[in-house]
Amino acid sequence: MDDPTQRLASWLSTERKTEIEVIDLAPVSAGARRFNALFSIRSAGGQERLALTMIPTASIQLLSVVDEAAVRTLAEHAGVPVPHIHHVCTDESVLGGPFFCSTAVDGETVPRRVLRLVADGDPGLGERIVSQLGSALARLGSIDPVTAPDALAPESGNPPIAEALSQVDTGLAELLEPSPAFAFCTRWLERHAPDEPDQVAIVHSDVRNGNIIVGPDGLRAILDWEGSRLGDPAEDLAWTCQRMWRFREDHLTVGGLGTFTSLVDAYRNAGGIVDDDRVRWWRVLTTVRWGLGMAGQSRAHLDGSFPSIVMAASARRMAELEFDALQLLR
Repeated sequence: MDDPTQRLASWLSTERKTEIEVIDLAPVSAGARRFNALFSIRSAGGQERLALTMIPTASIQLLSVVDEAAVRTLAEHAGVPVPHIHHVCTDESVLGGPFFCSTAVDGETVPRRVLRLVADGDPGLGERIVSQLGSALARLGSIDPVTAPDALAPESGNPPIAEALSQVDTGLAELLEPSPAFAFCTRWLERHAPDEPDQVAIVHSDVRNGNIIVGPDGLRAILDWEGSRLGDPAEDLAWTCQRMWRFREDHLTVGGLGTFTSLVDAYRNAGGIVDDDRVRWWRVLTTVRWGLGMAGQSRAHLDGSFPSIVMAASARRMAELEFDALQLLR
């Protein structure tokens, strides 16, 4: 039972009340925060292909696997393309950390491969993916926030704009070296802060090229819901536009795939409401916050709380994000 494949098979056999064989368990990404793998299960009922996502240590957990699975299920019921959740395990003795198993969705996830697929596919594929993202975000925003897990509400009780500014202030205070650029941008954010949204919505907070599965037919699934929370839906629109997610295809604002116009048109056609000034504010805010987050990841390596070369290298991106934030302010 020291073999993780055997431990997973034993746990799934108990869950499904039938003998399960796990085959071809193999990691599929080098994500900084979580362990992801694909595997197949074989039973008397046939064979299935599943994906496993595990949180290796509670110190980096944003949402519990139970709450993340619940959000994904809500999104699925609202028509958002997500891999269906089959099983959730909170017993860390099974694999070394809490995990869930979902349907394995075929397609590309690595940004360079996504962009290559778009370049080699039909001429409208990139814009189609962006439009599908816009529709998906509108459907996500339409979910009644009352149905969301309690964990999605900020512990501070602050509304979204106040909470975002508070997080930036905290990030600035925790920097090992000061950032005059981010400090300047933060003062701009405070002076130009929009009104709090009339109603909060479920926000994914990390929809981007790199957290989606695409194929020749377009968008197949949105991944990585660990950062979901109740907030301002304009944040999700803004986040997709980060220059970092364009991978040198800077002329295509949304992930190097398509235009902001395609995203917004699809969002509106699916019932969403867009305020351009609010989205611009969130673009600056998310750029600053991500730069501070990069510094935080590097700090987690330096203080030993999560040793990882990926986390250690994160702070090198700070200068790029400082530049991006200043460019947004012109």
